[in-house]
Amino acid sequence: MQTINAVITGVGGYVPDYILTNDEISKMVDTTDEWIMGRIGIKERHILKDKGVGTSYIARKAVKQLLQRTQTRPDDIDLIIVATTTPDYRLPSTASILCDKLELRHAFAFDMQAVCSGFLYALETGANFIRSGKYKKVIVVGADKMSTIIDYTDRATCPIFADGGAAFMLEPTTKNLGIMDSVLRTDGKGLPFLHIKAGGSVCESSHYTLDNRMHYIYQEGRTVFKYAVANMSDACEAIIERNHLSKDDINWVIPHQANQRIISAVTQRLEVPSEKVMVNIERFGNTSAGTLPLCIWDFENRLKKGDNLIFTAFGAGFAWGAIYVKWGYDGQENEK
Repeated sequence: MQTINAVITGVGGYVPDYILTNDEISKMVDTTDEWIMGRIGIKERHILKDKGVGTSYIARKAVKQLLQRTQTRPDDIDLIIVATTTPDYRLPSTASILCDKLELRHAFAFDMQAVCSGFLYALETGANFIRSGKYKKVIVVGADKMSTIIDYTDRATCPIFADGGAAFMLEPTTKNLGIMDSVLRTDGKGLPFLHIKAGGSVCESSHYTLDNRMHYIYQEGRTVFKYAVANMSDACEAIIERNHLSKDDINWVIPHQANQRIISAVTQRLEVPSEKVMVNIERFGNTSAGTLPLCIWDFENRLKKGDNLIFTAFGAGFAWGAIYVKWGYDGQENEK
C-alpha cells in the first residue's frame, strides 16, 4: 500500500489596503524611521481600518483567492483550520464564520492558537488529516488582525505588528512531495516575557484592566530575541540532520517575520545565504500566524516543483518549531 502524504497545491493571500508608515508611527510615539529600520527592519505595515470586520474578513479574502486559483468548489472542502490569535469572537470560532461566509457546506472547522507559531502547528495538523486517508482537501489559514491588540503608545511593540493572512490548500499525494517532517516544541516558561495580561479567565476584563491598558501585547524584547534565535536555529538544524539534508539541498528558508535581526541571526547560524531566505518584513511587518504563508504568497512565482523549503517560527508560549516541505508545483503556474 502506498504511503499518503499531504502536498501544498495552492496559496491565496490578502493584506489590507491601508499602509501605516514609520513616519506616521513617529507621530504616535518617540521613534524614527531610522530607529525602526535599524532595530526591527520594518518600513511599512498593512492595517485593516474597515469598521465592523475582523480576522475572518482577512481569512475570507485569502481563502476566496485560494479557491479561485485552485479552481476548487466550496462543497469539495473537507476541513478548514484557522491559525489565529485575534479571533473575531471568543466564541464561535473564526473558522466556523468562514464556513458560513464561503458556503463551505461539507467542511468541519476549528481555530488553532499558537500565536506566531500557529501556522506551523496548523500545517502539521492539516497534513495529518490528509495522511489519515479520510480527507482530500484541507485548507490551512494563518491570519491575524494584530492592530487590535497593539498599544499605539508603546514604542517597543507598535512598530512591529500588522494585519494580514494567507491560506494553503493541502491534498493527498503518493509522490515524494509535500510536508515531509516537522519539529514542534513548547516551553510554558516563556509566559512572563511575552503575553497579554488581561482578558482571559485568570484576569477578567474590568474597568481596572481597561484603564491600565492590560489588553495589549507585553514583550521583553531582549529575552524573546535570545530564545527566538536559539530555538528557531536548533529546530531547523534538527530538521536538516534528521532528513540528511546538506545546506546546498535547501532551496529556501522561510522564517517567521518577527524582526530582521532575528531573521539574520538565525540564517547566519544555519549558514544559509541571504538569497535563499524569504524576507518581506520591510513591507508587511509581523502578522503573527500570517507571516509564513504570506511569504509563500509573495514569493510563489520563484518556487519550483521539488524545491526543499524549511519553515520556522517562534512565538509566545514559548512555542516554536520547523517544518520541512518539498514543494509541489511550479509557482509561475499560479501567479497572482
